[in-house]
Amino acid sequence: MEEILAVEHLSKSFTIHNLGKQIEVLRDINIAVKEGEFIGITGKSGSGKLTVLKCVYRTYAPQEGGIWYNSKEFGLINLMKASDRQVIYLRKHEIGYVSQFLNVMPRTTAWGLIKQAVLEMGHEENYAKREAEKMLKHFELDSGLWDSYPVTFSGGEKLRLNIAMAMVKHPRLLLLDEPTASLDFASKLKVKELIEQLIKEGTTMMGIFHDLEFMANLCNRRYEMSDGKLVYIIPKNLQ
Repeated sequence: MEEILAVEHLSKSFTIHNLGKQIEVLRDINIAVKEGEFIGITGKSGSGKLTVLKCVYRTYAPQEGGIWYNSKEFGLINLMKASDRQVIYLRKHEIGYVSQFLNVMPRTTAWGLIKQAVLEMGHEENYAKREAEKMLKHFELDSGLWDSYPVTFSGGEKLRLNIAMAMVKHPRLLLLDEPTASLDFASKLKVKELIEQLIKEGTTMMGIFHDLEFMANLCNRRYEMSDGKLVYIIPKNLQ
């Protein structure tokens, strides 16, 4: 399998201007991810797990290092130096991101959000409608909510919608920020089913988790964020 993502010597600091302090969050992060792999990242709150994902998604601009992504459209590209237009294209067509929080246009319905995600990939209207309906049913969102605005949804319903919007695109690379954080057990199983389906389809994933039980038998490799670095956790059966 070829590498789809290589993070090399990544460092990231944040400046707290009112205190005149600079906090180093990531120190010389290195990780290579092969196509179809699922990489799990654990660690204490505030350890920098999310910062790694946001650097890959280009929400944050790192100070040092390179983030090399093997794009279907652009070939090997350094995400740190990619143009805004390239980043927008990759987010629409190749790289998905599931956040714990829903940040969407306030006057767009749940149905419309998922359908738009499919249309962005270049599919036809009827196909987008069918895929949106399948995804809404899979996550058991009440049909009475389909034409409602997500601002009225509960936290768990918003998270399920967020996951649905990302997974319906079947991205080449999917970044997951605590995808089961506020879900009940039945909803977690629905997420797990779709993750397993995407794995079979060849989607590469990198996710951060606190729910270690959920990660069991899903991740190919697990890392722990400690003191600003990623530390590989050797599986118990290999220790």
